[in-house]
Amino acid sequence: MADETISHVTATPRPEVSSTFLQIAVLAALAATGTLATNILLPSLPQMATSLKVSTASVTSAITIFLTVFAIGQLVVGPISDRYGRRWPVLTGFAVFLTGSLWCGLANDLPDLLIGRVIQAAGACATSVLSRAIARDLFSGAALARAMALIMIAMAAAPGFSPLLGGALDHYFGWRSEFAFVGLFATLGAVAYSAVLGETHRSTRIPLDPLAIARTYFGLSTDRRFLVPAATVSLIMGGLFAMFSAAPRVLIEGLGFTPIQLGLFFAGTVMIVFAAGMLATQLAPRFGLDRSIRGGLVAAAAGSVAILLVASLHATFLPFLGAMCVFLLGMGIVNPLGTAQALSPFGEKAGAASALVGFWQMMGAAIGVFLAATLSRDAMFALGIVLTVGSLLAAGLYTMRSGPN
Repeated sequence: MADETISHVTATPRPEVSSTFLQIAVLAALAATGTLATNILLPSLPQMATSLKVSTASVTSAITIFLTVFAIGQLVVGPISDRYGRRWPVLTGFAVFLTGSLWCGLANDLPDLLIGRVIQAAGACATSVLSRAIARDLFSGAALARAMALIMIAMAAAPGFSPLLGGALDHYFGWRSEFAFVGLFATLGAVAYSAVLGETHRSTRIPLDPLAIARTYFGLSTDRRFLVPAATVSLIMGGLFAMFSAAPRVLIEGLGFTPIQLGLFFAGTVMIVFAAGMLATQLAPRFGLDRSIRGGLVAAAAGSVAILLVASLHATFLPFLGAMCVFLLGMGIVNPLGTAQALSPFGEKAGAASALVGFWQMMGAAIGVFLAATLSRDAMFALGIVLTVGSLLAAGLYTMRSGPN
């Protein structure tokens, strides 16, 4: 099969780029920018609402509007990078993100804050989507799968640890310091990108034609080599973000956790995702992408069904934690390997393909968050439904990959 061939190809990084470790570290920083800027605010929403003289429900629109712009913006940035290269879109993205961070930090009312968040998201979408495109420029096959696994770990670490970091910054310096921190993060990221990577797009530049872009997206969306793994990953990512959004209701309201304990729970999930990412880098070369992804989907589905059973039995924290760990293990395998599988056949369209993957993932996340909040008043039960349906749909969809392209 095509994916078995892909998974055993050995790729060598471009000679002008000094270190594979530094390359992946910088790509991880690019990928983490958006999720860092979102989750670092979660502990401070009540304080932000008080400061801006609005309700907490109103100030959560700063999260919603960020994710919306973040998703849509990726569809624009990808084709631009395929035409003009990666360097200037990435550096411009960092500059725009820094501008938005400063704007948010100085905001005196909610409309000002939302304007700043729009600007922030417009910059963050460039760094996030292009981290995957640059990885595709530099690596292929098993090397690409390993790079994607490490990038995914960074994307999971950002929402996992950032609530703890945001809570500490808010406690000692106030909520505005969180925007100063992410602005500093972007500045350091831009410097590191310029020093370590620079331009990586060496293949044919695709003209920036809106009709051609639409045809490219349509072509990718109807190509089973892209459609099946990309949609599979999007369904699993919807479950991950549903977990992030439902965890406060499950643990604080349902199980009596404190906010600090909730932050520790999020941080603990990073260790599971880290282990899964490391496992994925070992599984792909040995068993191939196809079988490894199927194994991850089985684990994700098993964990999802277990969460639904735990919710039905009104069990305590430890059964919920065990079931969640199984889901996260499967998610941590499927996400990087499925993304690598979706991008591998499309080197000349890596920017557009990465943009479409990012858009689908964020839309899957938005749908997962919405369903987890609305399906049931029992947060754990609603989460179990979302995870179970999403995981089973993903597993069923992935079986289509065995058919003709």
